[in-house]
Amino acid sequence: MTFQDLQIDWLKCFVAVVDAGSLSGAAPHVHRSQSAVSMQLRKLEAALDCQLLIRGPRQHQLTPQGQMLLGYARRMLDLHAETQAAFHGEELSGRIRLGVPDDYAARYLTPVLKRFAPHHGAVEIELDCEQSTSLIPRVERGDLDLALVSRDHPRHGTLLFHEPMVWVGATQFQLWQRDPLPIAVYEDTSLARRSAIRSLALQGRRYKVVYNSSSLAGQIAAVESGLAIAALTRCSAPSHLEIHGSEQGLGPLEPMEVAVYRSRASQGSKAVDSLHDLLIRTLRLSGT
Repeated sequence: MTFQDLQIDWLKCFVAVVDAGSLSGAAPHVHRSQSAVSMQLRKLEAALDCQLLIRGPRQHQLTPQGQMLLGYARRMLDLHAETQAAFHGEELSGRIRLGVPDDYAARYLTPVLKRFAPHHGAVEIELDCEQSTSLIPRVERGDLDLALVSRDHPRHGTLLFHEPMVWVGATQFQLWQRDPLPIAVYEDTSLARRSAIRSLALQGRRYKVVYNSSSLAGQIAAVESGLAIAALTRCSAPSHLEIHGSEQGLGPLEPMEVAVYRSRASQGSKAVDSLHDLLIRTLRLSGT
């Protein structure tokens, strides 16, 4: 049986469609028309003699064969990119306006910047730390080039991983025993706030918002001082605070979809291309 070689362009289109969820969403990322992306997928499926994607009206779903290919495809594309950089790397310059919530800065962004900065010293990075609900519209307006966000819609960036949410409290205060439960929350539009209130509502648990703050430091201060318990991303929960769960009568929280979101205005910037690709390669491996 004769096997046809797999072309890099086919794999790029396949991965782009998986990440974007649709042909139309993938097209700008691979700089092709929607019909050209569709043709590349057909060639890939013909070469492998199997269906890789189930085309839905809005979202494309992976078949078992597509799921198996995805891991290989990502590794092949990563190696291809590293090889090109080794032989044809160029000095990047310019400015990247980057956004990240406090939750993700230390745990996820710092390791990426440590890899990026030594090789691209001529690139200036301007970093803004805000909540995802503020960062997403700034990316859409073009005020930011890239942002690491908790997304609220599949169109908002490339999904990297799911970050667990946890209830946290200070052990010595045992606030979980109180009725109504005192909670600290982020702003009204916050996904973490919605998740916390939805979880309590599903339990029929009475609660009272006693502290509002848009900053992670404010949430932690409220918990440490015995004012409230809070719902935080697991990566941002300090080790000296106790994670609460079923033993304290608290139900599970929905995880956050962590994504890298890129502005249309930044398309064509090689510096942004490089950091965007590094974020995807690094955090898809390290995320949980």
